[in-house]
Amino acid sequence: MSPKSSTQCPKARARVPCSVFRALRRPHRTEHGTLNTFAPSRLTPHAFTLMEVMIACGIFFTATFAILALVSNTLRNARALRHVEVDAGLVAAMLSRTNHLTEGTESGDLDDFGYPDYRWETETYAHEVYTNGLVQVKITLRKRDKVVEEMPIWVFDPNFRSSMSRGGIGR
Repeated sequence: MSPKSSTQCPKARARVPCSVFRALRRPHRTEHGTLNTFAPSRLTPHAFTLMEVMIACGIFFTATFAILALVSNTLRNARALRHVEVDAGLVAAMLSRTNHLTEGTESGDLDDFGYPDYRWETETYAHEVYTNGLVQVKITLRKRDKVVEEMPIWVFDPNFRSSMSRGGIGR
């Protein structure tokens, strides 16, 4: 090698003769006579193997599907928490607000509260023993004519008039 040929090529990073650099850029014949367009050397960039790419894709997709499953479960749980079941306590609160009861059966619906499919019934009667204004009310809550809940409560109404005699026990 002459000193002129070992000068640095402007595109090369390391100190390599220009003739070697040019030989790497153009196809050349191997000792078997086949055309080789890639000549491995320290100047060629390193690449990932197919196995490394497949493992990286597997890790990426596993992580992606795990995150999607987590988001899906979170949304399902949030939707379940948002769905409010109606209970008979709503009707009991309406009865206790007025504190005025009549013996017999009353009914209505819960459209005003945003539950159009729900209907309620109350059966109000004085207990045989207690004639001091303590009244038992049986609340039945229905959704599309199917009983959802039944709840008996006791309500105090000092002005309640029963159809039973007002004498008490033994009179």
